[in-house]
Amino acid sequence: MNKFEDQDFPEIREAVRALCADYQGDYWRDLDRERAYPQAFVDALTKAGYLAALIPEAYGGSGLPLSAATAILEEVHTSGGNGAACHAQMYTMGTILRHGNEAQKQRWLPEIAAGRLRLQAFGVSEPTSGTDTLSLTTTARRTGDHYLVNGQKVWTSRAEYSDLMILLARTTPKADVARKGEGLSVLVVDLKAATQGEKPPVVVRPIRTMLNHATTEVFISDLRVPVENLIGEEGRGFRYILDGMNAERILIASECLGDARWFIEKASAYAKERRVFGRAIGQNQGVQFPIARAYAQAQAATLMVRQAAALFEAGQPCGAEANMAKMLASEASWAAAESCLQTHGGYGFAEEYDVERKYREARLYQVAPISTNLILAYLAEHVLGLPRSY
Repeated sequence: MNKFEDQDFPEIREAVRALCADYQGDYWRDLDRERAYPQAFVDALTKAGYLAALIPEAYGGSGLPLSAATAILEEVHTSGGNGAACHAQMYTMGTILRHGNEAQKQRWLPEIAAGRLRLQAFGVSEPTSGTDTLSLTTTARRTGDHYLVNGQKVWTSRAEYSDLMILLARTTPKADVARKGEGLSVLVVDLKAATQGEKPPVVVRPIRTMLNHATTEVFISDLRVPVENLIGEEGRGFRYILDGMNAERILIASECLGDARWFIEKASAYAKERRVFGRAIGQNQGVQFPIARAYAQAQAATLMVRQAAALFEAGQPCGAEANMAKMLASEASWAAAESCLQTHGGYGFAEEYDVERKYREARLYQVAPISTNLILAYLAEHVLGLPRSY
Protein backbone atom coordinates (compact mmCIF):
# COMPACT_ATOMS: atom_id res chain seq x y z
CA MET A 1 0.00 0.00 0.00
CA ASN A 2 1.16 3.51 -0.81
CA LYS A 3 2.17 4.97 2.54
CA PHE A 4 0.30 8.16 1.64
CA GLU A 5 -2.88 6.32 0.59
CA ASP A 6 -3.83 8.43 -2.42
CA GLN A 7 -7.48 7.75 -3.22
CA ASP A 8 -8.38 10.76 -5.35
CA PHE A 9 -7.92 10.83 -9.13
CA PRO A 10 -5.71 7.73 -9.36
CA GLU A 11 -5.75 7.70 -13.18
CA ILE A 12 -4.60 11.30 -13.36
CA ARG A 13 -1.89 10.68 -10.79
CA GLU A 14 -0.60 7.64 -12.65
CA ALA A 15 -0.54 9.52 -15.96
CA VAL A 16 1.30 12.49 -14.44
CA ARG A 17 3.86 10.16 -12.87
CA ALA A 18 4.40 8.54 -16.26
CA LEU A 19 4.96 11.94 -17.87
CA CYS A 20 7.35 13.04 -15.13
CA ALA A 21 9.37 9.85 -15.55
CA ASP A 22 10.81 11.41 -18.71
CA TYR A 23 12.11 14.36 -16.66
CA GLN A 24 14.34 12.93 -13.99
CA GLY A 25 16.81 14.59 -11.64
CA ASP A 26 19.47 15.17 -14.29
CA TYR A 27 17.00 17.23 -16.35
CA TRP A 28 16.18 19.50 -13.41
CA ARG A 29 19.82 19.70 -12.27
CA ASP A 30 20.95 20.90 -15.70
CA LEU A 31 18.27 23.58 -15.73
CA ASP A 32 19.08 24.65 -12.19
CA ARG A 33 22.75 24.98 -13.02
CA GLU A 34 22.03 27.26 -15.98
CA ARG A 35 18.99 28.98 -14.41
CA ALA A 36 17.08 27.86 -17.49
CA TYR A 37 13.32 27.51 -18.01
CA PRO A 38 11.95 23.93 -18.28
CA GLN A 39 10.34 24.53 -21.65
CA ALA A 40 10.27 20.88 -22.69
CA PHE A 41 8.52 19.89 -19.47
CA VAL A 42 5.99 22.72 -19.73
CA ASP A 43 5.31 21.82 -23.36
CA ALA A 44 4.68 18.20 -22.34
CA LEU A 45 2.23 19.25 -19.61
CA THR A 46 0.49 21.56 -22.06
CA LYS A 47 0.23 18.91 -24.76
CA ALA A 48 -1.21 16.44 -22.26
CA GLY A 49 -3.87 18.99 -21.31
CA TYR A 50 -2.89 19.31 -17.67
CA LEU A 51 -2.46 23.10 -17.71
CA ALA A 52 -5.98 23.39 -19.12
CA ALA A 53 -7.46 21.14 -16.44
CA LEU A 54 -9.58 23.90 -14.88
CA ILE A 55 -10.74 25.51 -18.12
CA PRO A 56 -14.33 24.40 -18.91
CA GLU A 57 -14.87 22.06 -21.85
CA ALA A 58 -16.84 24.78 -23.64
CA TYR A 59 -13.58 26.71 -23.97
CA GLY A 60 -11.39 23.78 -24.92
CA GLY A 61 -10.27 22.63 -21.46
CA SER A 62 -10.97 19.55 -19.38
CA GLY A 63 -13.44 21.15 -16.99
CA LEU A 64 -11.98 19.36 -13.99
CA PRO A 65 -12.44 20.50 -10.37
CA LEU A 66 -9.72 22.19 -8.35
CA SER A 67 -8.99 18.96 -6.49
CA ALA A 68 -7.93 17.36 -9.78
CA ALA A 69 -5.49 20.22 -10.35
CA THR A 70 -4.08 19.69 -6.85
CA ALA A 71 -3.49 16.03 -7.73
CA ILE A 72 -1.61 17.04 -10.89
CA LEU A 73 0.73 19.47 -9.14
CA GLU A 74 1.20 17.21 -6.13
CA GLU A 75 2.42 14.41 -8.38
CA VAL A 76 4.76 16.71 -10.29
CA HIS A 77 6.50 17.54 -7.02
CA THR A 78 6.35 14.02 -5.61
CA SER A 79 8.22 13.00 -8.76
CA GLY A 80 11.00 15.48 -7.99
CA GLY A 81 9.94 18.16 -10.47
CA ASN A 82 8.81 21.72 -9.96
CA GLY A 83 5.41 22.99 -11.08
CA ALA A 84 6.31 26.62 -10.33
CA ALA A 85 7.37 26.99 -13.94
CA CYS A 86 3.76 26.81 -15.07
CA HIS A 87 1.32 26.51 -12.15
CA ALA A 88 0.13 30.11 -12.55
CA GLN A 89 -1.64 29.18 -15.78
CA MET A 90 -4.01 27.07 -13.71
CA TYR A 91 -5.14 29.73 -11.27
CA THR A 92 -4.48 33.00 -13.11
CA MET A 93 -6.90 32.16 -15.89
CA GLY A 94 -9.60 31.92 -13.20
CA THR A 95 -9.72 35.71 -13.11
CA ILE A 96 -10.89 35.71 -16.72
CA LEU A 97 -13.15 32.68 -16.24
CA ARG A 98 -14.95 34.00 -13.16
CA HIS A 99 -15.01 37.72 -13.85
CA GLY A 100 -14.46 38.23 -17.58
CA ASN A 101 -17.27 38.75 -20.07
CA GLU A 102 -18.18 36.15 -22.67
CA ALA A 103 -16.23 37.87 -25.43
CA GLN A 104 -13.08 37.83 -23.29
CA LYS A 105 -13.56 34.17 -22.43
CA GLN A 106 -14.02 33.25 -26.08
CA ARG A 107 -11.03 35.34 -27.06
CA TRP A 108 -8.48 34.00 -24.60
CA LEU A 109 -9.51 30.74 -22.92
CA PRO A 110 -9.54 28.46 -26.00
CA GLU A 111 -6.12 29.79 -27.02
CA ILE A 112 -4.76 29.21 -23.51
CA ALA A 113 -6.27 25.71 -23.40
CA ALA A 114 -4.67 24.83 -26.74
CA GLY A 115 -1.29 26.13 -25.65
CA ARG A 116 -1.19 28.83 -28.31
CA LEU A 117 -1.26 31.53 -25.64
CA ARG A 118 0.63 31.39 -22.37
CA LEU A 119 -0.90 33.12 -19.34
CA GLN A 120 1.80 32.73 -16.73
CA ALA A 121 2.45 36.26 -15.45
CA PHE A 122 0.62 37.88 -12.55
CA GLY A 123 1.56 41.54 -11.98
CA VAL A 124 0.58 42.49 -8.44
CA SER A 125 3.56 42.95 -6.07
CA GLU A 126 5.57 46.16 -6.20
CA PRO A 127 8.95 47.18 -4.72
CA THR A 128 7.49 49.65 -2.23
CA SER A 129 4.26 47.90 -1.24
CA GLY A 130 5.08 44.20 -1.15
CA THR A 131 2.13 42.33 0.33
CA ASP A 132 0.42 45.64 1.16
CA THR A 133 -1.42 45.38 -2.15
CA LEU A 134 -3.76 48.29 -1.48
CA SER A 135 -0.76 50.64 -1.44
CA LEU A 136 0.44 49.76 -4.93
CA THR A 137 1.33 52.76 -7.09
CA THR A 138 1.05 51.46 -10.66
CA THR A 139 -1.63 53.57 -12.35
CA ALA A 140 -3.95 53.01 -15.28
CA ARG A 141 -5.51 56.28 -16.52
CA ARG A 142 -8.28 56.03 -19.03
CA THR A 143 -7.79 58.05 -22.21
CA GLY A 144 -10.56 57.38 -24.71
CA ASP A 145 -10.70 53.72 -25.60
CA HIS A 146 -7.41 52.87 -23.87
CA TYR A 147 -5.82 52.89 -20.44
CA LEU A 148 -2.39 54.50 -20.12
CA VAL A 149 -0.42 52.41 -17.63
CA ASN A 150 2.70 53.46 -15.73
CA GLY A 151 4.46 51.78 -12.83
CA GLN A 152 6.65 48.92 -11.74
CA LYS A 153 6.08 45.36 -10.60
CA VAL A 154 8.46 42.98 -8.88
CA TRP A 155 8.57 39.22 -8.28
CA THR A 156 6.53 38.81 -11.45
CA SER A 157 7.47 35.23 -12.14
CA ARG A 158 7.51 33.75 -15.66
CA ALA A 159 7.03 37.15 -17.36
CA GLU A 160 9.72 36.17 -19.87
CA TYR A 161 7.74 33.08 -20.80
CA SER A 162 4.23 34.48 -20.93
CA ASP A 163 2.22 36.01 -23.76
CA LEU A 164 -0.35 37.60 -21.47
CA MET A 165 -0.17 39.15 -18.00
CA ILE A 166 -2.92 39.78 -15.48
CA LEU A 167 -2.12 43.26 -14.17
CA LEU A 168 -3.52 44.99 -11.09
CA ALA A 169 -3.34 48.77 -11.31
CA ARG A 170 -4.91 51.78 -9.62
CA THR A 171 -7.57 53.45 -11.76
CA THR A 172 -8.82 55.79 -9.02
CA PRO A 173 -6.44 57.57 -6.62
CA LYS A 174 -6.43 56.06 -3.15
CA ALA A 175 -7.45 59.42 -1.64
CA ASP A 176 -10.60 59.47 -3.78
CA VAL A 177 -12.15 56.14 -2.80
CA ALA A 178 -14.59 55.54 0.04
CA ARG A 179 -13.17 52.17 0.97
CA LYS A 180 -9.50 51.29 0.71
CA GLY A 181 -10.21 48.13 -1.28
CA GLU A 182 -11.74 50.16 -4.10
CA GLY A 183 -10.12 51.92 -7.04
CA LEU A 184 -7.98 49.00 -8.27
CA SER A 185 -8.69 47.36 -11.63
CA VAL A 186 -7.58 44.24 -13.47
CA LEU A 187 -6.28 44.49 -17.02
CA VAL A 188 -5.09 41.77 -19.38
CA VAL A 189 -1.83 42.92 -20.95
CA ASP A 190 -0.52 41.61 -24.26
CA LEU A 191 2.91 41.13 -22.78
CA LYS A 192 4.45 39.66 -25.90
CA ALA A 193 3.57 42.72 -27.98
CA ALA A 194 4.38 45.20 -25.22
CA THR A 195 7.98 43.99 -24.88
CA GLN A 196 8.82 44.31 -28.59
CA GLY A 197 10.41 47.21 -30.45
CA GLU A 198 13.34 49.56 -29.99
CA LYS A 199 11.77 51.32 -26.99
CA PRO A 200 9.09 48.96 -25.69
CA PRO A 201 6.59 50.24 -23.10
CA VAL A 202 7.28 47.17 -20.96
CA VAL A 203 10.78 46.09 -19.94
CA VAL A 204 11.28 42.78 -18.14
CA ARG A 205 14.46 42.20 -16.14
CA PRO A 206 15.30 38.83 -14.57
CA ILE A 207 16.06 38.62 -10.86
CA ARG A 208 18.62 35.96 -10.00
CA THR A 209 17.60 34.16 -6.81
CA MET A 210 18.71 31.21 -4.69
CA LEU A 211 16.50 28.91 -6.77
CA ASN A 212 15.62 28.57 -10.44
CA HIS A 213 12.28 30.39 -10.35
CA ALA A 214 12.31 32.59 -13.50
CA THR A 215 11.18 35.65 -11.55
CA THR A 216 11.50 39.22 -12.78
CA GLU A 217 10.86 42.91 -12.23
CA VAL A 218 8.66 44.67 -14.78
CA PHE A 219 8.93 48.35 -15.74
CA ILE A 220 5.89 49.91 -17.43
CA SER A 221 6.04 53.29 -19.21
CA ASP A 222 3.02 54.71 -21.07
CA LEU A 223 1.66 51.30 -21.95
CA ARG A 224 -1.62 51.54 -23.87
CA VAL A 225 -4.09 48.81 -22.93
CA PRO A 226 -7.47 48.65 -24.74
CA VAL A 227 -10.49 49.24 -22.52
CA GLU A 228 -11.87 45.94 -23.82
CA ASN A 229 -9.07 44.25 -21.84
CA LEU A 230 -10.56 45.43 -18.53
CA ILE A 231 -11.79 42.45 -16.51
CA GLY A 232 -15.11 43.04 -14.77
CA GLU A 233 -15.89 46.49 -13.41
CA GLU A 234 -13.40 49.28 -13.07
CA GLY A 235 -12.37 49.78 -9.46
CA ARG A 236 -13.36 46.30 -8.25
CA GLY A 237 -10.17 44.49 -9.22
CA PHE A 238 -8.89 43.86 -5.72
CA ARG A 239 -11.90 41.66 -5.01
CA TYR A 240 -11.26 39.69 -8.20
CA ILE A 241 -7.64 39.14 -7.24
CA LEU A 242 -8.56 37.97 -3.74
CA ASP A 243 -10.95 35.45 -5.26
CA GLY A 244 -8.12 33.92 -7.29
CA MET A 245 -5.72 33.89 -4.37
CA ASN A 246 -7.65 31.12 -2.61
CA ALA A 247 -7.11 28.83 -5.59
CA GLU A 248 -3.46 29.88 -5.72
CA ARG A 249 -2.89 29.00 -2.07
CA ILE A 250 -4.59 25.61 -2.39
CA LEU A 251 -2.64 24.66 -5.51
CA ILE A 252 0.69 25.74 -4.04
CA ALA A 253 -0.16 23.84 -0.85
CA SER A 254 -0.55 20.72 -3.00
CA GLU A 255 2.92 21.30 -4.43
CA CYS A 256 4.26 21.52 -0.88
CA LEU A 257 2.62 18.19 -0.11
CA GLY A 258 4.37 16.70 -3.11
CA ASP A 259 7.69 18.09 -1.93
CA ALA A 260 7.12 16.67 1.55
CA ARG A 261 6.42 13.25 0.07
CA TRP A 262 9.52 13.40 -2.11
CA PHE A 263 11.72 14.32 0.87
CA ILE A 264 10.19 11.67 3.12
CA GLU A 265 10.56 8.90 0.56
CA LYS A 266 14.10 10.01 -0.29
CA ALA A 267 15.12 10.15 3.38
CA SER A 268 13.50 6.83 4.22
CA ALA A 269 15.19 5.04 1.33
CA TYR A 270 18.60 6.47 2.18
CA ALA A 271 18.21 5.70 5.89
CA LYS A 272 17.58 2.05 5.04
CA GLU A 273 20.61 1.64 2.79
CA ARG A 274 23.21 3.89 4.42
CA ARG A 275 25.29 1.96 6.95
CA VAL A 276 27.49 3.58 9.60
CA PHE A 277 29.06 1.80 12.59
CA GLY A 278 27.95 -1.50 11.15
CA ARG A 279 24.22 -0.83 10.88
CA ALA A 280 21.65 1.11 8.87
CA ILE A 281 21.34 4.68 10.11
CA GLY A 282 17.55 4.33 9.91
CA GLN A 283 17.77 2.05 12.94
CA ASN A 284 18.67 5.06 15.06
CA GLN A 285 15.76 6.94 16.59
CA GLY A 286 17.61 10.22 16.08
CA VAL A 287 17.23 9.59 12.35
CA GLN A 288 13.80 7.93 12.49
CA PHE A 289 11.92 10.47 14.54
CA PRO A 290 12.35 13.61 12.37
CA ILE A 291 11.28 11.65 9.29
CA ALA A 292 8.29 10.16 11.09
CA ARG A 293 7.26 13.55 12.46
CA ALA A 294 7.48 15.09 8.99
CA TYR A 295 5.28 12.28 7.68
CA ALA A 296 2.67 13.01 10.37
CA GLN A 297 2.77 16.71 9.50
CA ALA A 298 2.34 15.96 5.81
CA GLN A 299 -0.65 13.69 6.45
CA ALA A 300 -2.32 16.33 8.63
CA ALA A 301 -1.67 19.05 6.04
CA THR A 302 -3.16 16.80 3.36
CA LEU A 303 -6.48 16.80 5.19
CA MET A 304 -6.55 20.60 5.29
CA VAL A 305 -5.69 20.89 1.59
CA ARG A 306 -8.50 18.46 0.73
CA GLN A 307 -10.95 20.39 2.90
CA ALA A 308 -9.99 23.74 1.38
CA ALA A 309 -10.35 22.36 -2.15
CA ALA A 310 -13.77 20.88 -1.34
CA LEU A 311 -15.03 24.21 0.00
CA PHE A 312 -13.67 26.05 -3.03
CA GLU A 313 -15.41 23.63 -5.39
CA ALA A 314 -18.67 24.02 -3.50
CA GLY A 315 -18.50 27.80 -3.85
CA GLN A 316 -18.24 28.23 -0.09
CA PRO A 317 -16.03 30.75 1.75
CA CYS A 318 -12.62 29.15 2.14
CA GLY A 319 -10.20 31.97 2.95
CA ALA A 320 -9.22 30.56 6.33
CA GLU A 321 -8.93 27.00 5.04
CA ALA A 322 -6.90 28.01 1.96
CA ASN A 323 -4.49 29.98 4.12
CA MET A 324 -4.15 27.22 6.70
CA ALA A 325 -3.61 24.66 3.94
CA LYS A 326 -0.80 26.69 2.46
CA MET A 327 0.82 27.36 5.86
CA LEU A 328 0.60 23.79 7.16
CA ALA A 329 1.72 22.22 3.88
CA SER A 330 4.69 24.57 3.54
CA GLU A 331 5.73 23.82 7.12
CA ALA A 332 5.38 20.07 6.51
CA SER A 333 7.53 20.29 3.38
CA TRP A 334 10.17 22.28 5.22
CA ALA A 335 10.23 19.81 8.12
CA ALA A 336 10.61 17.01 5.58
CA ALA A 337 13.38 18.93 3.80
CA GLU A 338 15.30 19.40 7.05
CA SER A 339 14.99 15.74 7.97
CA CYS A 340 16.03 14.63 4.49
CA LEU A 341 19.11 16.85 4.38
CA GLN A 342 20.13 15.82 7.89
CA THR A 343 19.63 12.14 7.06
CA HIS A 344 21.90 12.44 4.04
CA GLY A 345 24.56 14.29 5.99
CA GLY A 346 27.32 15.61 3.74
CA TYR A 347 25.84 13.89 0.69
CA GLY A 348 22.74 16.04 1.06
CA PHE A 349 24.82 18.99 -0.12
CA ALA A 350 25.98 17.16 -3.24
CA GLU A 351 24.17 18.26 -6.38
CA GLU A 352 23.74 14.74 -7.74
CA TYR A 353 21.38 13.71 -4.93
CA ASP A 354 18.88 16.48 -5.78
CA VAL A 355 18.29 17.14 -2.07
CA GLU A 356 19.96 20.55 -2.02
CA ARG A 357 17.99 21.69 -5.06
CA LYS A 358 14.66 20.61 -3.63
CA TYR A 359 15.69 22.04 -0.25
CA ARG A 360 16.12 25.49 -1.80
CA GLU A 361 12.85 25.20 -3.69
CA ALA A 362 10.87 24.14 -0.61
CA ARG A 363 12.02 27.11 1.45
CA LEU A 364 10.29 29.57 -0.87
CA TYR A 365 6.77 28.69 0.20
CA GLN A 366 6.99 29.98 3.73
CA VAL A 367 7.49 33.39 2.10
CA ALA A 368 5.54 33.21 -1.15
CA PRO A 369 2.90 33.77 -2.31
CA ILE A 370 2.09 35.00 1.19
CA SER A 371 4.23 34.83 4.29
CA THR A 372 3.40 32.70 7.29
CA ASN A 373 3.15 35.79 9.48
CA LEU A 374 0.43 37.33 7.33
CA ILE A 375 -1.51 34.06 7.40
CA LEU A 376 -1.33 34.03 11.18
CA ALA A 377 -2.44 37.66 11.31
CA TYR A 378 -5.39 36.81 9.02
CA LEU A 379 -6.46 33.90 11.22
CA ALA A 380 -6.08 35.97 14.38
CA GLU A 381 -8.31 38.74 13.09
CA HIS A 382 -10.84 37.04 10.82
CA VAL A 383 -11.23 33.70 12.62
CA LEU A 384 -10.40 34.40 16.25
CA GLY A 385 -11.73 37.96 16.36
CA LEU A 386 -8.54 39.49 17.71
CA PRO A 387 -7.76 43.19 17.06
CA ARG A 388 -6.41 43.99 13.62
CA SER A 389 -2.63 44.12 13.65
CA TYR A 390 -1.94 45.77 10.30
